[in-house]
Amino acid sequence: MTELYWFRNDLRIDDNPGLAAHAEASRLLCVYFWPRQIPWCNLTGMGEQRKRFLLETLAALQSDLRERGQELMVLHGSPARWLPELVARFSVRRVGVSRTPGVYEGWEVDRVARLLEIPFLVHEGNTLFSAAQLPRTNAGLPSQFAPFRRLVEELGSASPSGEPLLPPRPDRVSAETVSQQETRPHPAFVVRGGAAAGKERLHAWMLRERAVDTYKATRNQLEGLFFSSFLSPWLATGSLSIRRVAELLREYERTHGSNESTRHLYSEFLWREFFHWRAYEDGSTLFRASGRGRRRHLRTFEPRSFARWCAGATDFPLVNALMHQLVATGWMSNRGRQIAASCLVNELNLDWRYGAAFFEKHLIDYDVASNYGNWQYIAGVGADPRGGRHFNIDKQTSLYDPEGEFVQRWQGVCAPQPEFSVDAADWPIA
Repeated sequence: MTELYWFRNDLRIDDNPGLAAHAEASRLLCVYFWPRQIPWCNLTGMGEQRKRFLLETLAALQSDLRERGQELMVLHGSPARWLPELVARFSVRRVGVSRTPGVYEGWEVDRVARLLEIPFLVHEGNTLFSAAQLPRTNAGLPSQFAPFRRLVEELGSASPSGEPLLPPRPDRVSAETVSQQETRPHPAFVVRGGAAAGKERLHAWMLRERAVDTYKATRNQLEGLFFSSFLSPWLATGSLSIRRVAELLREYERTHGSNESTRHLYSEFLWREFFHWRAYEDGSTLFRASGRGRRRHLRTFEPRSFARWCAGATDFPLVNALMHQLVATGWMSNRGRQIAASCLVNELNLDWRYGAAFFEKHLIDYDVASNYGNWQYIAGVGADPRGGRHFNIDKQTSLYDPEGEFVQRWQGVCAPQPEFSVDAADWPIA
């Protein structure tokens, strides 16, 4: 019996529950659909670094599958257009996919399920806990992190399942190598896509350098090799299993002892888990300006201010440097993201969703739940009980770039510009 597995944000073989569920098939067809982005505030397509990292991840998965007698078909177009055709062409009897948050992602799965006349299975995704494990109150999943953490921090995450023995591909599957592009990683953030690269980074940071021991003290730095784990790009694409990371952290604590930093790292895993599961409950309100609580935050949209923020040409050198870093490398530190987001929301008084869309375009570790959940948090329309966060940019600069080295390296200082270029009647101001 031939089955089909649809890869999405689970681009790995190791500890992939969805893929393992189809290991008993006589033949297995593996497919991936290049992500289609919905045009939003004129930000279409992917930034060069995000695209480069995804292509490398797909090429690595394809190579891993070929070593096991398999093949990855990478298709452009709607799954609803392709899957019925593939099912008919290869006489597929069962289709599977892993769960992932996102409104369009959910609609896509629902539409395919309606079109197919064969069993269509949705498996657990790349999370610490399964849906069945999550303790819920009468009101559902907690809307803030602290009560969510109290409910789940004593839960044991599932152990990694290892690598399944895969059935061969169907005879008529043609091999087509994933195309690469000329973009290279920026020297300031050299990361490569794929499961092997993710595991190498995990072992280097946690075991070789033992940088996890100082994680809480260093995590707010703006750049460097080991101040943060940098695991999020591989977790976002699913080329690294969060259960595998948590297992290694537990082994590390058994060997070297737990401390404030190792516990804080696990807390970050729980934040990721919180945003992931909240995204299912929030649905389309994850993308609503007022969030799920419909809080009114009156904002304007001044296109020139947004363009200056995107280009790193604001009146705030630290913010400019951070935006230049993002576009060039596809990366920005957690503290940097908070500062840049606070600037857009509070200093420029812009709708937070425009900033979230710009991050979606460029971040190599983009995932819908964490990105939009964190932006809502800063804007005060999401999980933050304080109603938003306003970062004093001068204070942040003195704390994290006191000598101005980061601003200088990323050319954050630009010539001052007038606040407005046209008057109330849209006539140019001389």
